[in-house]
Amino acid sequence: MLDGLAILGDGPTDRPSAPHGADAKRLLIGVIGGAHGVRGLVRVKSFTEDPADLTAYGAPTDRSGAPVRLEIAGESKGQLLARIAGVVDRTGAERWRGVELFIARERLPAPAEEDAFYHADLLGLPVEDLDGRPLGTVKAIHDFGAGDVLELEGPDGAVRYLPFTREAVPSVDLAAGRLVADPPVEVGDPEPQGPEDGGPEDGGPEDGGEDVR
Repeated sequence: MLDGLAILGDGPTDRPSAPHGADAKRLLIGVIGGAHGVRGLVRVKSFTEDPADLTAYGAPTDRSGAPVRLEIAGESKGQLLARIAGVVDRTGAERWRGVELFIARERLPAPAEEDAFYHADLLGLPVEDLDGRPLGTVKAIHDFGAGDVLELEGPDGAVRYLPFTREAVPSVDLAAGRLVADPPVEVGDPEPQGPEDGGPEDGGPEDGGEDVR
């Protein structure tokens, strides 16, 4: 948590956490990495905050929506080891390599803290400034080491970054489906240049004024 706001881990932060369109409220919670051993175990990279929660909210589904019935069997080198129903050998396990695992957003419990949000609740939301002018849409969420940062794609396609703090994002209105931001200068519009910034003075020769000597 930074400055009163927090984002809960429900998927990788640098990519959309679900397919687009009608399935936009599904969360990507893991991906199967391949076979482990010869008895049908698979390696699974879990994106949940606690890796063991991969199956805590019921059987995940694949991208098509079919349930994937997993049984967690252990952990190895930072990844879960799991059995898939009906898979008994390495050949069968290898067929699952690269399969992404999803759960419905509605299965997750509500955040315990008022100012905590799931990635899926923020991705895709429009962002406005304090005057209601559009700044862009939340395209991705990153953590570069100093707290969560929202990646915005502007109306013109330009990308800008917005720290997810109460100062920079004073309003998160999920019911209305929008964020209100007061971005720092470096992520907002550039300040206009005046004489003190090296810009031309009013009435000078650079802007067509009369040059009086």
